[in-house]
Formats: sequence, C-alpha cells, structure tokens
Amino acid sequence: MIANILSIAGSDPSGGAGIQADIKAISANGGYAMAAITALTAQNTQGVRAVQMIAPDIVAAQIAAIRADIHIDAVKIGMLGDAAIISAVAQALQGLDAPVVLDPVMVAKSGDRLLQAAAVAALRDMLGIATILTPNLPEAADLLDLPEAATRDQMQHQALALLALGPKAVLLKGGHLAGDDCPDLLADSTGLIWLPGLRHGTRNTHGTGCTLSSALATLLGQGLPLAEAAAQAKAYVADAIVMADRLSVGQGHGPAHHFHAFFKGSSNDPSDL
Repeated sequence: MIANILSIAGSDPSGGAGIQADIKAISANGGYAMAAITALTAQNTQGVRAVQMIAPDIVAAQIAAIRADIHIDAVKIGMLGDAAIISAVAQALQGLDAPVVLDPVMVAKSGDRLLQAAAVAALRDMLGIATILTPNLPEAADLLDLPEAATRDQMQHQALALLALGPKAVLLKGGHLAGDDCPDLLADSTGLIWLPGLRHGTRNTHGTGCTLSSALATLLGQGLPLAEAAAQAKAYVADAIVMADRLSVGQGHGPAHHFHAFFKGSSNDPSDL
C-alpha cells in the first residue's frame, strides 16, 4: 500500500517551499500527499510580501476531516505561525498513532519571520508530540535561546538540549556551518549519528527544510527505521539541490528539483532539450 502522509503547513505560491514543496517531496518519495493549510503567504524566490494566518478552528477542522475518513501513516508539521494555531494542531493530533516529523519553521530563506516571536514558547511546549524534530541551526538556537552553533561540538550540545525538551529524536541540520561540509546530526535515546554531506554551490535552496522533513515523514510512514529514513531523506535532498540549477524559477533563492529522479535519462531531461 502507498503510505498516506499529511502535511500541516503554510502555502508558498511560488511552489518552492511550504505545502507545495511538501506535496512534491511526498509524491517523489512514493507517498500519497494530503495537506492541512495553516497560512496563506504572498512570496516568491526573493522574499515574503504578506502572510494571512488561517483561523485555528479551520486548521483543526481540516485535520479532523482527514482523520475521520483517511488512515494517516505519518504527519509532517511545518509553518504554524502563532500560538493559537500551535495549540489547535496539538489538540487535533491527540491520539494519532503515526510518526510526527516537526519542522520548526521560524524564518524564511529570505530572512522573513514566519513564526511570531511570542509563539516560540508555545512551540517548545508542543515538542513532546514529535517523533523527530528537524531544526536548522538558527531554529535550534531560537528554540534554546542560545547563540547559533558554529562547530560540531556545539551542534552535539544543542541536539542533546533539544532532545531534553521532549521530542523522541532530533535531526539537527548543519547546512549553516561554515566550510565545504554540511553534516546533519541525528540524536535519540540510543545515541548520536552523524550524517555527512558536501555543500553544493548554488542559490537554489529555497524550501529545502520543508523538502527534507516531508521526505523523512514519507519514509517513516513507509516503515523505514529512523536512521535509515534520515539518511535516505538527506540523500534525496542533496540530489534535489545538485539538480536544482536545471530549473529556472525566479531571481532569488530558487527551489530544489523535487522530481529530479524522474528526469534522468529521459527525453524530458532539460539537458536533452
């Protein structure tokens, strides 16, 4: 059976991040994508122009409608925006027996804030529902109220500190580290696992956090063990970034190429056109 994956996140009309990226990543990794929208944004590859939060009761109603009819194999949570929506989502997911990947979306690639500063405490209180938390280094620093990690030792310290806040596991993404390497760190009750990665020189990294968390949710929903799912999701995103320059989307931070695997070696490959 194909796993049913629910994304709870905001909309990005440019297609590179948010619900749109989630649907692409879930589909590319073999899942059936469903979506509960938390916010409408007016954004493109250059920045966020406006945000309209969805009423919390409507967010909860979307989730309830899906739960009443469709078996959910995994959940990805992205942009929540404010404390009221955080509370509504936490309540709407109570009793659900499925992996939950929580991507603490706080700031867009352009630097625009997507989670109200006053809602950070509410997000901390929600971490206990997460099977795995997937912050980047700025998000981890925000959650912990600490300076951003700049070394592997600091990443280890912060990953363990995040684990102590309640999630069953943490995948701390090291893409903001200086240098050619961008390692991620998986932490859970069994210990720490480094997932190595090499940096690819491109501006086209819009929505990569959304993409990783959605791919991870899909792989967990398919029954893969956590460490294997995390490694496969990271490899998928790395390939999507490498192939991103084949796209021509916008003048700022363009999107990753979610469906890169479906273009290789075919007449639809942009390099063959």
